[in-house]
Amino acid sequence: MITRDTGPFLDAARGCAPDFGPATAKAAFLVSPDGFTRADESASDNRYMADAGGFDAQRAGAQHRGLQAAMSSVLPTLCFPGNPAAPDGLFPNNVFATAPGRLVVGRMRHPVRQREAARPDIRGFFRDVLGYAETDLSTQPHACELTGALVIDRARGLGFCGLSERCDEEGARLMHEAFGLRATLLFDLAPGEYHTNVVLAVLAGRAAIVCPEGFADPAVVEAIAALYAPHAALLTPAEHAAFAGNAISASPGTVWMSERAAAALSSASRDVLESAGFALHPVPLDAIEAAGGSLRCCVAEIY
Repeated sequence: MITRDTGPFLDAARGCAPDFGPATAKAAFLVSPDGFTRADESASDNRYMADAGGFDAQRAGAQHRGLQAAMSSVLPTLCFPGNPAAPDGLFPNNVFATAPGRLVVGRMRHPVRQREAARPDIRGFFRDVLGYAETDLSTQPHACELTGALVIDRARGLGFCGLSERCDEEGARLMHEAFGLRATLLFDLAPGEYHTNVVLAVLAGRAAIVCPEGFADPAVVEAIAALYAPHAALLTPAEHAAFAGNAISASPGTVWMSERAAAALSSASRDVLESAGFALHPVPLDAIEAAGGSLRCCVAEIY
């Protein structure tokens, strides 16, 4: 099922057992922020990006290495070198994503990002080292920026796909099929939002972090909150602006977000995460956030 109708989606989702696959990844990979600088094409539809003077390459590199070291404490975390000609390459989850035994390569909207999809080292790692099959969506015309646009409940096989200039309806359908999902809910992001994973996180299939202002239709927020109740944290605008929605569970009992995001969390939001059994792991990433993304954007999961 792929639908915009929250009623049938909720009915189907509530009937899905958490047996679709592992709720969290078995490993992850990052891409180093080599040549860290502002990508003007990406800035045209990413309001979170700083101006050129706000980019500190040395600090971003140090924080990125700290992220890899921190996440390596709970799962194997690899890092590929960056490419100065692809300044957004430190956000690989938009371009590469996996299902068990399969690599999916996305179609990016901006040419500056489309070149990332051609990387032979990352494709070769999955093909020749891990033996994964490949689903290549990068050459078809519809934008589908993978787990930036599509937030996935891996335990139940559910997708939540926000439509914007970074993903259209046909792109959403292609991703739904590529990941073999049971049901995907389509919805419009609020004006000015570019990716779903900035306004929504599904944590190990049992909790959700939702930024209501990031959704065009409040009914979608209500449906997602109902599905994960009582473990749905509805964030304030201040939490949203601090990237608290850009979080990830790197293991069943942990939730990871930037230090800035964690500092902005209200006591109510912290209580929701704690009641769902999550320990919060903040990582300093303020320099990387100048590029318009945060911790979740940096992490490409390997299932």
